[in-house]
Amino acid sequence: MRPFALPTPYGLLAAHVHRPDDDLVTPQPAVIVTGSWLTVKEQMPDRYAAALAARGFTAVTFDFSGFGQSPGAPRQAELPMQKAGEIAAAVRAVTSLSFVHPQVGVLAVCASAQYALRAIADGAPIAALACVAGWFHDAVTVAPLYGGPDGVADRLARAERALAAYQADGTVLTVPAYAEGDDLAGMSLPLPYYGQADRGAVPEWRNEMAELSWAAWLTFDGMRVAEQVAAPTLLVHADDCVLPDNVRALADRMPAAEVAWGEGSQIDFYDQRAQVDFAVAAAEAHFGRHLEVPA
Repeated sequence: MRPFALPTPYGLLAAHVHRPDDDLVTPQPAVIVTGSWLTVKEQMPDRYAAALAARGFTAVTFDFSGFGQSPGAPRQAELPMQKAGEIAAAVRAVTSLSFVHPQVGVLAVCASAQYALRAIADGAPIAALACVAGWFHDAVTVAPLYGGPDGVADRLARAERALAAYQADGTVLTVPAYAEGDDLAGMSLPLPYYGQADRGAVPEWRNEMAELSWAAWLTFDGMRVAEQVAAPTLLVHADDCVLPDNVRALADRMPAAEVAWGEGSQIDFYDQRAQVDFAVAAAEAHFGRHLEVPA
């Protein structure tokens, strides 16, 4: 793994380049790996990138602007459309690198899967997409996850107050990204991945969410562009992952989707060996079929 930086319209995004060896000359198939909401590259993205590099890919992870080592303000703000744009920008930056082949794939875990889908619909040059435990929501399906209409209304009101504070003087009001049992947190259900230092609670991760994020998150529709995405797409999921019926619906609506249905919970697919190995094997086969390698 090498530290790197991707020049984009969103700033110089901090990145890691994973390759099977130290050679930065020989072109290889390239895959950008992105993770769940509110996370940094050192969490599930680097885990998947290392596994793909061991299989002969150049895998690139990066911090979205406002997170980790990347610049950008407000910090810790989950902004779906901006992240979709940054995925597109990162892909374009990677296509310029001499040590990768021209076509670039994306492996997106959890929430970034719906951002990658949007990026393709908006013209990002993503040759193939693999979604692992993808989180895809619309207004109807996301509301029950946050206490129904009343829970959504409360979070939108908090987001409005937080946006006013930010617009007034740049103050970023934050809550924990993860705190079990804390209804103010971004994630309050038991999710030990985010609470254990040997899993997702790595030193590079800030356990914070800008409260203004709720407005963008709860009003984003990650489903509506399904018919516009013609890029070959792999959906790796399980019944115990988030919103499995939405994934089935996407598979039916997308022109070039295939499904690899496994077993395990949402966070199992972040770092547990059985689920990661299952997902990587399916992704390796998918990218092998759809990332063109020049003769």
